[in-house]
Amino acid sequence: MAADDGASAPQSQTLDRGLRILEHLAAVGTPQPIADIGQAVGLHRSITYRLLRTLEDHQLVERDPAGHYRLGLGVVGLARGVRTDLQSAALPRLDALVAHLGMTAFLVVRAGDEAVTVSSVEPHDSPAHVVYRPGIRHPVGQGAPGLALLMPEAATPEDREALREARRLGWATSRGEVIPGLRSVAAPVLGPDGGTRAALAVVYVDDAADTTQIGQLVAAASREVSTAIR
Repeated sequence: MAADDGASAPQSQTLDRGLRILEHLAAVGTPQPIADIGQAVGLHRSITYRLLRTLEDHQLVERDPAGHYRLGLGVVGLARGVRTDLQSAALPRLDALVAHLGMTAFLVVRAGDEAVTVSSVEPHDSPAHVVYRPGIRHPVGQGAPGLALLMPEAATPEDREALREARRLGWATSRGEVIPGLRSVAAPVLGPDGGTRAALAVVYVDDAADTTQIGQLVAAASREVSTAIR
């Protein structure tokens, strides 16, 4: 009898279901109750619950205080092992911003209604700097990185004044919107279609820093990344 090489073996139903849950949570971008997740992927509530608990054990999903599920930080950890064109293009520019400004620089992407940090570079020779790790997330539209992700979108009457100002300047600024006391400056990275691929940002605590100079440097770095991925 010939050995089974797996080529004709059926797919793993459990793995398929778990992956469909992760794909659903990535698509909706907001925390979901178990019933809604089960309905979206066509699974009974009890099966959905068992799959979510397994995914939670591996930090691929996490529960909020209401008991709703969203993607977990384990997904970001897995993504760090992938050398995407975006991250590869951004890293030299992040390094250059850190060297020039002595500030922590980071790359943010949009996941549904959230801005998620996927890469960061910290100064090595600074006596004190802000630690801003991959996996930090916050609502899009909050903080300079979130505003930068929205900048290329069409303006609406509901836009915040900070977003309108960011579009005028070419970069976004904020203070204390994500982490109390911290300032951030960010600019969008555009894809070949002119849409937002990501945002480059720096974070710092120095109130005397020249925001205009920082904004110009971050915007220039973001344009370089945009050119590199086209």
